Amino acid sequence: MSLLIYGLINSIILALYTVGFSLTYGISGLANFAHGALYILSGYTAWSFLNILGLPFWASAPLAVIATALVGFLFYWVLLLRLRGIALAELIVTFAAGVAILELLTWKGFYGIRYSLPLFLRGGVEIGNVAVDYQRLFVVATGILLVILLWLFVHHTKIGLAFRAMAQNERTALSIGIESDWIGSLSLALGSALAAIAAMVVLPLGVMESTIGYEVLIYALAVAIVGGLESTLGMIAGSFIIGYGQILAARYIGAKWMVIVPLAAIVLVLIVRPSGLFGKFKELEERV
Repeated sequence: MSLLIYGLINSIILALYTVGFSLTYGISGLANFAHGALYILSGYTAWSFLNILGLPFWASAPLAVIATALVGFLFYWVLLLRLRGIALAELIVTFAAGVAILELLTWKGFYGIRYSLPLFLRGGVEIGNVAVDYQRLFVVATGILLVILLWLFVHHTKIGLAFRAMAQNERTALSIGIESDWIGSLSLALGSALAAIAAMVVLPLGVMESTIGYEVLIYALAVAIVGGLESTLGMIAGSFIIGYGQILAARYIGAKWMVIVPLAAIVLVLIVRPSGLFGKFKELEERV
């Protein structure tokens, strides 16, 4: 029962890490390697609103999400506009920006036990003789609700339908007047906001450190690659595969092996099925 419950919680956390990264790539084809840096930056932004400006957490968290979305939006227009279509240059620029953010946070001294976000809910409950705190249940509920809201957004709003059109066929979308640069910047802003939402609900479970940004990026990449970079269903499946794999590794091999699971999954999937479990790209043998 403990494996089942904590495997589910770990899988939902990985899905929250990945959903923004996967959505941005699925819409605009942009692999945002600053995703992990934006995740931890939003946490420090919320902490600053809370402890420096004296705002309550219920106000600090939404403001941090908005600020992170704005950073993602500016990333596109300032750093990526002239590089669109050059995949390697986009990757290098976003990775460099992410490293710069994380190193700046470290240089400014944002590490230590004092940097933490408050819990949304305190206390806990027993489920099948397994103790689970309310904050982790809140994480699970947030992950499920976020997936539902995103589905409604992309299927029943004008911007969401424009996102789907751009993801399905960019040339056709351009021919009917959908502006690719605006869609690209909005997708990066939304992906950044999703990273911030994940940070607001997951970071209260521990202490904030800038190195967490690198871990989040690795987990997001692993889940996206295992499931298929452009597939939402694949993202969900990949998060459960790696999430339960980590819990099983921690239980039967050792906790230090948890970080090995996503790296091993990346290598194995790229060897066996380069497009991922639900990827739509042609297999390697079909391209040769």
